[in-house]
Formats: sequence, C-alpha cells, structure tokens
Amino acid sequence: MNIQFEDFQKLGKENFDVALKTIDTHSKGLQAIATESADFAKKSFEHSSATVEKLFGVKTFDKAIEIQQTYAKEAYEGYVAYATKVGELVTGLAKDAAKPYEAIIAKIAPVAK
Repeated sequence: MNIQFEDFQKLGKENFDVALKTIDTHSKGLQAIATESADFAKKSFEHSSATVEKLFGVKTFDKAIEIQQTYAKEAYEGYVAYATKVGELVTGLAKDAAKPYEAIIAKIAPVAK
C-alpha cells in the first residue's frame, strides 16, 4: 500500500513539473509573439508616416501614384514577412510545448499496449 502511495506522489510531482515547464514555454512563446507584433506595429506606423510626409511634398499626380504604389508593395511585403515570422513562432511554441509530454507518452505507451 505504501509503495503505491509513493508511486502516486512521484507521478503527481512529475506531472506538476511538466505543467510548470509547459507554462514557462507558453509564457516565453507568447512574449516573443507579442514582441514581434509590437515591432511590426511600430515599423508599420513609421512607414505610413514617412509615406504621408512624402505625399505632402508631391507636386504631380503621377508622383503621388508612384509613392502610393511603392507604399502598398512595401506594406504587403512587410505584412507577409510578419505573418511568416509569427507563424514560425506559433509552430515553434506548439512543438516546444509538446516536448515535456513526450516523456509521459513514452512511459504510458508500453503500458497501454
């Protein structure tokens, strides 16, 4: 009876440690995503502001169209780069969050068979 209780305590401690690792992984991953989002927002605002300043100095309609086309192209490319980076961060977060559970699954798999 005592051995079973000790095994149960050990299992509880291991699961608690896995939960703490998972929380730490999520915290770091979400912080990286938030940092990336804040950087993108800052760059996007600066890019938009610079474009508006250029537009105020324009003397011809053709030049205004050229500036807007350049802005649209650069904004799109920036967003695609941002979305790709965030996608990679989310994928990495999912992989890192699953790692602590791989050991538990490895222990349970032979027993489940």
